[in-house]
Amino acid sequence: MSCRFCTYLQSSIGKKQVMALTGLALCGFLVVHLLGNLLIFVGPKAFNSYAHALITNPLIIPMEAGLALLFFSHIALGVKLTAENKKARPKSYYMKTNSGRGATFASSTMPITGVIILVFLVLHLINFRFGEFIGATYNGVDMRDLYIPVVQHFSNPAVVLWYLFAHLALAVHVSHGLASAVQSFGFSHPRYSPILKIIAKAYAFVIFVGFSSIPVWIYLTGGVK
Repeated sequence: MSCRFCTYLQSSIGKKQVMALTGLALCGFLVVHLLGNLLIFVGPKAFNSYAHALITNPLIIPMEAGLALLFFSHIALGVKLTAENKKARPKSYYMKTNSGRGATFASSTMPITGVIILVFLVLHLINFRFGEFIGATYNGVDMRDLYIPVVQHFSNPAVVLWYLFAHLALAVHVSHGLASAVQSFGFSHPRYSPILKIIAKAYAFVIFVGFSSIPVWIYLTGGVK
């Protein structure tokens, strides 16, 4: 790592841009993950086959390691930048800035929604990535039946409400984060910046509706096709 790059990473703009890159990469992952999860509407075979293809992929471990690196780098930079911003501003000025012109609910609650997302992710991994193993066989192929645990999980209304709340927090987070990430690289234009914000909100809406439709559908129908 060159000294110039070290200096870049230590600068405020460097940290913001690296945080933006990790955020954009995670936004891309959300789309891919959502498309895979939506296969649950096709049926148990399609959903379990998708899950089996992921787990048996020889690249799954390095992919998960890379995803974890992205996620924790994003968190670490977010915490560091938040701490630096608070340290650089007097409390009264900080409160005035957040309540002033330009501040939004999404921008002022980024640390809070970030914590909610982190808690959700840990519980999500415990329940589905490292949870109960139920065997299934499709066309002579032995695989994990992930469909049954998902259906059982979302038969609990409290779990469904938590899932909706967590994904609402995710939507609020990315609605600001996506547009902010692009602007971190200098993209700011009176004509196009408002369009970018609309795109970010539309993306957040699709993410929320897409992920939330799964527990709601399962709770209302029992996952029966």
